[in-house]
Amino acid sequence: AYLKAYYPLQFMSALLTFEMGDTDKVVEYIDEARQMGIDVLPPDINSSDWSFTPDGDGIRFGLGAVKNVGQGAVEAIIAARKDVGKFKTIFQLCEVVDVSVLNRRVVESLVRAGAMDSLEGTRAQIFTAVEGAMESGQRAWKDRQTGQTGLFGGGFDDEEAAEQPLPNVPDWTQQ
Repeated sequence: AYLKAYYPLQFMSALLTFEMGDTDKVVEYIDEARQMGIDVLPPDINSSDWSFTPDGDGIRFGLGAVKNVGQGAVEAIIAARKDVGKFKTIFQLCEVVDVSVLNRRVVESLVRAGAMDSLEGTRAQIFTAVEGAMESGQRAWKDRQTGQTGLFGGGFDDEEAAEQPLPNVPDWTQQ
């Protein structure tokens, strides 16, 4: 009761993390947090961790609570994010994150959950580009494994990913 009264953000973050595997409890505690005046922010590959974490005056939804996303994938995303900073495109994400743990199902689940809304494009565009981005990521990963890099060395080139356009598809409806 003391923690809930004096440290509500930290308490609710810990409680949500503890109950991450039980969807009904997570929904219940998110509603309770909102009743307490705490915003529960959506998952975001550029700022979320594995667990629910305090973020400003709100709680950032943990990537570990997204269905079909395992701890290995989240750890690979966080490690790549530390190396390159914030991801800009789906292509960049797929090229720098270890493809052995980042598969199509994980990426599609993250798109559906809104965790990639901070990337360029709409959810529909990103979702449609997943297959091409995964292929590009597998090629880049294979090149790194065999020691092949660009003409001037180095690894991933931000401009290379920016050159790949997103498909022109209508955005999804709210429904």
